[in-house]
Amino acid sequence: MAVLVVTTEKSGIDRYSQEIAQRIKTERIETPRYFSLIGAYSFARKVGSLDDIVHLPYQHFARYAPFIKKPFLITVHDLARCCFKFERETIMERILLKLDIRGIKKASYVIAVSQNTKSDLIKYLNIPAEMITVIYNGIDHRIFKPVKSKPFDEPYILYVGSERARKNLNRLLEAFSTLKEEFKGLKLVKVGTPGRSAEFRRRILKQIESLGLNEDVIFVDSAAENDLPHYYSAASLLVYPSLYEGFGLPPLEAMACGCPVVTSNNSSLPEVVGDAAITVDPCDVDALTNAMREVLTNDGLREAMIEKGLAQAKKFSWDKTAEKTLEVYERMER
Repeated sequence: MAVLVVTTEKSGIDRYSQEIAQRIKTERIETPRYFSLIGAYSFARKVGSLDDIVHLPYQHFARYAPFIKKPFLITVHDLARCCFKFERETIMERILLKLDIRGIKKASYVIAVSQNTKSDLIKYLNIPAEMITVIYNGIDHRIFKPVKSKPFDEPYILYVGSERARKNLNRLLEAFSTLKEEFKGLKLVKVGTPGRSAEFRRRILKQIESLGLNEDVIFVDSAAENDLPHYYSAASLLVYPSLYEGFGLPPLEAMACGCPVVTSNNSSLPEVVGDAAITVDPCDVDALTNAMREVLTNDGLREAMIEKGLAQAKKFSWDKTAEKTLEVYERMER
């Protein structure tokens, strides 16, 4: 049986290995996702000493591939670092990214969390299609379900995610500023940390001020998983205008909580939401504005989106993810 590496942080990426570990009886190694130099050396030695198949749950663990003696499996969540340039990328970060790419290419098998990620692996890294299995992420329906809650007195549009450039929050703010002229009292609630750089928050705050939205945008930097359904369930809608996602958990979580979704028509997002959400060109501010307005004013559409969203969300579960992952383990052991 494969040895599963389980990361101990609390982001969506970490939830992946943690959820699988709860459902598959297999040996595991628990580790942080971010290492000091000494921690990286220790982890490299640990995986290098294993005599079993190793499942690396995150593409950036591929940099440890040279230390792994046995065949290994890696899950790739996205290739954002190949598709988008990162600001102020250090020389060391560039070196590690190259090691990640080499490591992914050395894997005996690759799990992609969406068809879009599989296509990216083929396009950017020339990974043979037959080496890739698509296994979608899931959600915990015991947690993500409609709840009666009202975190804020005012009606609000919800955004869940960071503020890094590819999340496209700047265009959402532009669209929201237009809606504010029509819907007095409407707020935009942003749940999530700034991202890898404090510069993201500085830029967003500057834009908020220039648009005159200082009193209309609410930041919730930290929310436990158990708290998220309260934000989703009470929101008028979730808007997720990302320019690129390997999967995109927030739209799925929102639909499971009975929250209508407006999201992008690119990358993996149409796979996740199916026909249950409104999808638009994330670069078209007018289209984004019109879609949000339609959900806010059309009660019939809103009710239909809620019904479809609940049905769409039921197609995804961590039980299914774990079951299909176990099938890959068994295939590799033959």
